[in-house]
Amino acid sequence: MIYRAAVAALVLLLLVLQYRLWIADGGVAHTHRLHQQLDDMRAENQAMQMRNDALDAEVRDLNDGTAAIEARARTTLGMVKKGETFYLVVNP
Repeated sequence: MIYRAAVAALVLLLLVLQYRLWIADGGVAHTHRLHQQLDDMRAENQAMQMRNDALDAEVRDLNDGTAAIEARARTTLGMVKKGETFYLVVNP
C-alpha cells in the first residue's frame, strides 16, 4: 500500500516536472519563442543599421560637396542649371 502511494506520488511529480519542462514559462517552448523573437529583432536591427548607414553617407555627402546638393535639388525640386534645356518625356 505504501509502495503504491509512493509510486503514484513519483509519477505525479514526474508529470508536473514534464509540464514545467515542455510547456510552462522557462520551458522548451518558451525558450524556442524567445530565440525566434531574438532572430527577428536581429534581422530588424540589421535592416535599420543598413538604413542608418545610407542616411549617414548621404549626410556626409551633403556636408562635403556641392554635387550631392545639386543632385538632390535636381531630383527633388526639379531645378535646372543655366544654359540647360529641360525635357519631360511622358509615356503613353
